[in-house]
Amino acid sequence: MSHRLQESADAVVLAPAAPAAASVIWLHGLGADGHDFVPIVPELKLPTEPAVRFVFPHAPVRPVTLNMGMRMRAWYDIRTLTAEGRADEAGIRESVALLGRYIAAERAAGVASERIVIAGFSQGGAIALHAGLRHPERLAGILVLSAYLPLQALLAGELSADNRATPILMCHGQFDPVLPMPLGMIARDWLISERYSVEWKEYPMQHQVCQPEILDIGRWLRARF
Repeated sequence: MSHRLQESADAVVLAPAAPAAASVIWLHGLGADGHDFVPIVPELKLPTEPAVRFVFPHAPVRPVTLNMGMRMRAWYDIRTLTAEGRADEAGIRESVALLGRYIAAERAAGVASERIVIAGFSQGGAIALHAGLRHPERLAGILVLSAYLPLQALLAGELSADNRATPILMCHGQFDPVLPMPLGMIARDWLISERYSVEWKEYPMQHQVCQPEILDIGRWLRARF
């Protein structure tokens, strides 16, 4: 599938040659930006039809406590590597609202919500999962790479029935030193206990993406569209 690259201050967009019939909104990890996962798109080997638009938003620039208060692109603050230290409720809700605006923009561009996948890596994956479970319209899928489920106790009262059956693909590195795999497994097990449709993949890697994972993502996206 061929795309043309469009850049703005807010996002990088890979637009298909034909009018988009589906969309993937993909959130990067801490300290990266929307360019981070752009090179992966050709490796997904998606067919030319349906035409898929990829939207890679840039996270806001904010101080991150864990990194000595340095300002960087982050979807929320991280105070410590504990569960409590990652629970920046205000920042998480701000980014969930921002992702909601990107979903609304795709809807306004003519892509039905059930043809939209939201995806993310690390911090971006945490936002994608948290937002997807509470989004009030059916989505095509939720792709969670090397991430976890933040604010789980608060989320329980905010879940949307519309995405109870939405397919979720969770991928994680077995040797991840940043977000150890048990964090992802805790999220997976909770989702399964709540009767969500979860596919779990793990790979002999650290906090990164590998070629077998990219192939699995491509297969999963083809099934969604």
